[in-house]
Amino acid sequence: WLEIPMEGFTFLGNELFFLLVMPALYWSIDPKIGFRTAMMLILSVGLNTYVKILAHSPRPYWVDSRVQAYSSEVSFGLPSGHSQNSAAIWGMIAASIKKRWMLIISLIIIFFVGVSRMYLGVHFLRDVLLGWAIGGLIIFVYLKLETPVAGWLVKRTLWEQLLLAALFAAVLFGLGYLSRLLSVGWGLPEQWSTQAVAAGAEKPDPYSLGGIITIAGVAFGFTGGYALHRHKYGETRIANSGLKRLACYTLGLIGIVAIYF
Repeated sequence: WLEIPMEGFTFLGNELFFLLVMPALYWSIDPKIGFRTAMMLILSVGLNTYVKILAHSPRPYWVDSRVQAYSSEVSFGLPSGHSQNSAAIWGMIAASIKKRWMLIISLIIIFFVGVSRMYLGVHFLRDVLLGWAIGGLIIFVYLKLETPVAGWLVKRTLWEQLLLAALFAAVLFGLGYLSRLLSVGWGLPEQWSTQAVAAGAEKPDPYSLGGIITIAGVAFGFTGGYALHRHKYGETRIANSGLKRLACYTLGLIGIVAIYF
């Protein structure tokens, strides 16, 4: 009976969920928090992909027939991407809002996202703990560098900023491709694939670069779009009524869903 609630918690650490949350924060609550959330998603997903490929660690149901696979994943297991993303993004939201209630809510979500990944059979405890640790480290480094880097970027021309956005995306993709090249001599054990299929899950495809191509596109689209928006309109401040904010998000969400599909 815990399967459905655990899948619900897992969704709170899912990239698709954050692609719905980011615009709500950016358009209708606070653009600064929305920007930080987007950067956490980009940096966390990128770093998680590299570490996964280099560590080439299995999922529990790949190696033990006693593990029930309530979910299916094709990437390697270490570190847990859901745990890392939830720690980085919900942690950054809590650090930005700076309210006790937000901190408590974020910690509860982060904890249960990690628990859900183990319950669903897709991660070991070590995967979750490392994911939380990396997520926290990303927040720490980002907050340390945010002010000096932002101060330097605002002095650049629009074209320089767009070029840097493209370079940022290229570096994200390049690091993903490099991590794959470094793992070229390591072959996926046939037993892992056999066991995964026997558990009723998808066949592992851990070296796919689809995810890193996607996040590189998100990186260029978001940072480039942010630069264009600031150049034309300056820094945005949300001053509309609650109803107008909801209307803005609803209309924008229709566009997001259309583009996504």
